Amino acid sequence: MVFRLRLITAIFVARAVMWLVRLLGRGRGSSLPGMVALRICPGILAHLARQARRGVVMVTGTNGKTTTNNMVARIAGEAGYRVVVNAEGANMITGITTAFLRKASLWGRVDCDYALLEVDEATFPRVTRQVRPDLVVVTNFFRDQLDRYGELDTTVSLIREALEKLPGTGLVLNADDPLVASLAAAAGGEVLYYGLGEHRRVTSSSSAAREGRFCPRCGQELAYAYYQYSQLGNYRCPGCGFSRPPAGVEGTEVLPEERRTTCRLRSPAGDYELVIPVPGLYNLYNGLAAFTAGLVLGVEPRVITRALAGYTPATGRMERFRYREKPVLLNLVKNPTGFNEGLGTLLSLPGPVDVLIAINDNDADGRDISWLWDVDFEVLEEEHRHVNLLVCTGQRGAEMAVRLKYAGVPLEKIVVEEMSRAVERVLNGPGKTACLLATYTALWPVERILSGYARRENRVESLPSVS
Repeated sequence: MVFRLRLITAIFVARAVMWLVRLLGRGRGSSLPGMVALRICPGILAHLARQARRGVVMVTGTNGKTTTNNMVARIAGEAGYRVVVNAEGANMITGITTAFLRKASLWGRVDCDYALLEVDEATFPRVTRQVRPDLVVVTNFFRDQLDRYGELDTTVSLIREALEKLPGTGLVLNADDPLVASLAAAAGGEVLYYGLGEHRRVTSSSSAAREGRFCPRCGQELAYAYYQYSQLGNYRCPGCGFSRPPAGVEGTEVLPEERRTTCRLRSPAGDYELVIPVPGLYNLYNGLAAFTAGLVLGVEPRVITRALAGYTPATGRMERFRYREKPVLLNLVKNPTGFNEGLGTLLSLPGPVDVLIAINDNDADGRDISWLWDVDFEVLEEEHRHVNLLVCTGQRGAEMAVRLKYAGVPLEKIVVEEMSRAVERVLNGPGKTACLLATYTALWPVERILSGYARRENRVESLPSVS
């Protein structure tokens, strides 16, 4: 009786907080309602999550969590399932609780088939103590926010130890990342791998940070037949023999284009063409992870490929706008590997390109911005003719400008501006296209300013079954 009273009170107050946040225009209310509800009724998340009729899917890893989870949500919606999903990327325990609260009745009933939850790596052990997943999808592991996560092996250990306490939980793992593939040893249920085969854009070397290129079993440096990017590729340990496992779902014949990426896909259910309507090899990995999860959920492969072909990115995930006749791309950057891939996309755009880089150092971004020195900004010196203007903004815009200076970017191309003026300057620059790169807490104000000037071309999806 006491729990029931706490539950109803928590839901009522959380709903009031949601309404108030939106009324005051103070954000999307994706975390605060959950925080309040957990204070009132600490057991509310476990209670609500148990009501997912067909089970709980969790997506974790460094990059691609939001995109992969939202792709899985679209697949489930296309298949006719009702889902709970934290689509905005609020992946701490408060944001996950808020996702359930949005679907809950005032009496604490949740009508859903699946709970599809993006979960922060450091939060994963805590969440799994309250919500037992039936399937866990792991995207990749890269160095990210040392002040929050610590060294990379600490993050991997946290996930491994949590998985060891989940007997019967299935895993979908990235075969091309040795750190992710090593988690199979902790699996309590079935493991299915996804990855990319060799194609004409693989490389024989990689200049990215090397932490992930040592054998997770014996510590020797891995030998690579080829790299996709960073430590992702076809690897083998010369010491203990640990190697890339065969991928049950594998992409081949990769064809990157300006607005989409396609590949041939080989799977246990047959061969298909996979079309991901956003650019970037990393988004193709997200699509492969989502396809594999869809198979595990029992969705028909043609339904999966149709859902992925119609996917619309969340805010700041390769989101396209148009200002007058000028194409504009908005993308989140949060660690060296993700930033390097963003720079690769920038340099593939029709040039010259006007560029905005917005760097904040709030808690959600990571207070330590030394990671910027691990980003390969030196490519902008080599390709500086492709870039018309680099406008730095945000709380650490000046430090970003210094980093570009030491990367060898011509000084006349580097500008530091207040955020509103920075967005306006980039939009009105003489370049053919504009590319806006922002850390997490800078992303939302940049998007809000940008939306006041430009029209969104690939609108964020809002399916009733996915909200």
